[in-house]
Amino acid sequence: MGVTRAKPCKNDTKTPADQAINYSPVVNPLKTNTILDVLISSKTRIRLLLKFFLNANNKAYLRRLAQEFGESTNAVRLELNKLEGAGMLYSEYDGNKKYFCANKQHPLFTDIQSIVRKYVGLDRIIEDVVKQLGEVKKVYLTGDWAKGKESDVIDLCIVGTNLNKHYLLELIEKTERLIGKKIKYLTYQDSKNIKEALLLWSNE
Repeated sequence: MGVTRAKPCKNDTKTPADQAINYSPVVNPLKTNTILDVLISSKTRIRLLLKFFLNANNKAYLRRLAQEFGESTNAVRLELNKLEGAGMLYSEYDGNKKYFCANKQHPLFTDIQSIVRKYVGLDRIIEDVVKQLGEVKKVYLTGDWAKGKESDVIDLCIVGTNLNKHYLLELIEKTERLIGKKIKYLTYQDSKNIKEALLLWSNE
């Protein structure tokens, strides 16, 4: 009795975007949020870390943060005091308002910022999209995330020349599925018209 051999599947071919993106079997990027939520039980504390460490130039006072988060001033004050007491935030007065911002001199500042950016999925964007296009000069983060506000959409400005727009779209779509967020982007020849943005990556 003869042995029937399995026919090769014709749909196993990968697109260039599939080949460029590293689909790691070890860590599921979509579970990053869950991991951070487990490590830090306070949603308010997570929001404060996003606010101040995603863009270390952000600063805000208590009442403004409470309004932005939709939480009581007491709840936000409690977490601000904890982070300031740990040296992760520092404060200064401007008139009668006490402004908080990230302490860039903290020995764990770089590590905390890296964790926060991975929480959002920015590390995958740089690794899977920017570095694969080849002729990108700079990438800026704009919109809500640049202000430290949580959103389902990541807004980017990509500066470069001779970008393959079709290939870029393929990479964006693949990365969106990996990080579980929508990515909106604009491309520019130079960065002189880009305002209110956070520089994420540069090859210059």
